[in-house]
This record gives sequence, C-alpha cells and structure tokens, in this order.
Amino acid sequence: MRSQIKYSEHLRSLFNIGAPLIGGHVAQFGITLTDTVMLGWYSVEALASVVLGGTFFFVVFIFGSGFAIAVMPLVAEADAAGDESALRRVTRMGLWLSVIFGIIGLPLFIFSGPLLRFLGQSAEIASLAQVYLRVAGLGLLPALLVMVLKSYLAALENTRVVFWVTLSAVPANLFINYLLIFGNWGFPELGVKGAAIASLGVHAVTLAGVVFYSQMFFPHHALFQRIWRPDWDVFGHVLRQGVPIGLTNLSEVGLFAASSLMMGWLGTIPLAAHGIAIQLSSLTFMVHLGLSNAATVRVGNAMGRKDAEHMARGARVAIGTSVLTAIIAVGVFLVFPEFLLGLFIDPEEPQRDAILSIGVMLLYVAALFQVMDGMQIMALGLLRGVQDTRGPMVIAAFSYWVIGVPSGYFLGFVAGLNGVGIWLGLVSGLSLAAALLMWRFWQVDLKLLRHRFASTR
Repeated sequence: MRSQIKYSEHLRSLFNIGAPLIGGHVAQFGITLTDTVMLGWYSVEALASVVLGGTFFFVVFIFGSGFAIAVMPLVAEADAAGDESALRRVTRMGLWLSVIFGIIGLPLFIFSGPLLRFLGQSAEIASLAQVYLRVAGLGLLPALLVMVLKSYLAALENTRVVFWVTLSAVPANLFINYLLIFGNWGFPELGVKGAAIASLGVHAVTLAGVVFYSQMFFPHHALFQRIWRPDWDVFGHVLRQGVPIGLTNLSEVGLFAASSLMMGWLGTIPLAAHGIAIQLSSLTFMVHLGLSNAATVRVGNAMGRKDAEHMARGARVAIGTSVLTAIIAVGVFLVFPEFLLGLFIDPEEPQRDAILSIGVMLLYVAALFQVMDGMQIMALGLLRGVQDTRGPMVIAAFSYWVIGVPSGYFLGFVAGLNGVGIWLGLVSGLSLAAALLMWRFWQVDLKLLRHRFASTR
C-alpha cells in the first residue's frame, strides 16, 4: 500500500522534486543578489533605492503569484487522478488570471515615487526607486506567467527545467548589469535603470524558455490551444483558491516590506544594512521555499489518491529537512557575519564600517528566526496541498500585522532598539504564524482528511 512507503523513500521523492525547485529559487535569488551586490558597489544611494524598489515590486508580484501557486496542488491532484482535461483547464485559467493581474498592477509601478514618499521615504531614494520600477515593473506580467508554468511543471514532478532555465538567467543578468549599471564597453552608464533593464530582459527570456519546454515535452496537454476561450467554472475555482493564497503571501511579504519602510525612516545606512541582511536570510529561505513547493506537490498527489497516512509521512520528512537546513544557517550567520556582509560593500566605501556595524546585529537577529521562518512556509505548503487557503490567510494576517508589525514598531521606535527592534518584531510574527499554521495542518486538516478518506473506502 502507498501508506507503507518508508521515510527514506519519502526523502528521496522529496529531493527528486524539491532539489531542482530549490536550485531554481536559489538561481532566481541569484538574479536579485547580483543586482544588490553590483549596485552596492555602485553607490549606497543606488543600493538603498533598489532595496526599496525591489521590495515594492516583490510585494505586488507575490500577491499576484497566488493564482500560480493555486495551480500547483490542483494540477497535482488532477495528474494523480489521470484527469488531463482538468489539468489543462486549471493551468489555462491560472494564465488568464495572471495576465489580468499583471495589467491591473502596472500603474502601481508608474506612480511608485509619490506612493513611496507618502510612505515616509526620502525624496531622493523614492525618485531613484521610481526610475527602477518604471522599467522593472514591465517584467511583472512575464514573471507571473513564468510562475504559473513553473507550478504546472512542478505539479507534474518535472522540475529540472525550472532550475536550468532560471540558472541560465543569472550570468545573463550579471553581464547586462556589468554593461549598463557601470557603462562598460562603451554602453551608457545607467545605474539603477540599467539593473531594471537587465531584470526585464531576464523575465522575458525565462518566459520564452519555459513556454518552449512546455510545448515541446507536453504537447498532448495542448495548453495554448484555444487559450482565448474562457472557462468560467475553473476560472472561479482558481480565483477562489488564488486570492486567499495571494493575500497570505501579501501578509508575510508585507511584514518584511513594512520592516524596510521602517528601516528607511532610520536613514539610508540602516536601510542599506537591512537590505543586505534580508538578502542573506532570503538565501536560506529559498531552500525552505523549494521544500515547501515539493511538499505541496506531494500532499496534492496524496489528495488525488486519498491516502492520509502517505501524506503525514511525507509532511514529517519535509519538516525535518527544513529544520536541519535552518540549523545550518544559524551556525553560518553567527560565525561569519562580517565576511558575508562585506561581500556586498565596496572596500573603499566611506560608510562601510557603519553599515557593517548595523548589519552584524541584524544577522544575529536573523539567526533567531531561521527555524520559525522555515516552519511557517513549510506549513503553508502543506496546507496549500490540501487546498486549505482561507484559514491560513486569517492566521497570517493576524500573526504578521496584529503582532509582527506593531511589535517591530514598538521595539524599534518606542523602546529605542532601532533596527534590531524592528527585526525582533519579525521574529514575533513569524513565530506565532509557524505555531498556528502547523497546528492547523496536523490537528484540523489531517484529522478531517483521515476521517473523510476512511469513509470512502
């Protein structure tokens, strides 16, 4: 029976799906990382503006990606049940919803400068961020479409192409940045605008690669055949799943975006240090995210087979792997903070020591939330696999915005802990979310599924 699969086999399956996804997420992170490092070597102001602009872009993107993430468990369940029609219909309507959201979101980037000034950012940094976003924002639509197709391929347990396509984009982004940020080889020196052009180009090329692969290797799914025809029943189903996922993502990313805004109130140097520390902690988060995606696929597949015990064993393996990753990250952050931070800053930068001083303390706090950050994203992956999206949305909103953001503000500005206090607020929100989301999967959803599946045998 499927429920008797050994833990070692679950681990092997998890890595077969998760390793390429982790690699793809890390490669995607590498694109953002190269922007941050190269702009950090260009100027502190450029670094701070792209930290702000990149956060703004990511907040909009992660909300819209809810439709793509909703596609993953639905396709996994349809694939396990052998229903190619449902698989095709779900993916198509995920693409539809992503296009609609991408068009609606574009004005936010065009008028981002006034929005950022309204949120308390300095005129200089807000203006530079708007320069970046007016170009990079055009990449929202291809980025969302890539997410839908990556979810479709991941649900089919065909994830290697996601890794290779994304990995190939990293050197391309690095090369274009080299030409356009600094004006090398006779190209114009465009600074933050050059980084934005590179990001836009990467999103477009990645979309072309994923579309080509999907057409070549899964022609029988006919994803793009008569794609203009609406499928309102499935459209509504993906919409109902995707909006709560998007709002959950928005709650979490909004927590970090709020921390970036509050760090901006402290000044350019704290914001730059915060941006570097966030990049470093995001690297380990990419591993947790890949494992979470793999857990979503495995749980969605178990849903299609109606096998709760198989689901529980797979969940334990995924959680244990995430905890081990977090422990390794804690050790690295505590032992090598100055070395890691120094990679992002020009040795001749006059404010280097000030940035390092703040950044080291932030990395120490980042070490505190590694396990909890991993647990909350793992729980979300498991819950999405069983198509539970509304309860997690409420838990996330409460944990991050009723507890996390107010705690960060209080500790940072009222208690006078500045950047460290803001980051301790992150710890509180993530910890509460992790505890509540894990409780919901194990004590609510899994128990209900065990009863439901037993009654259908």
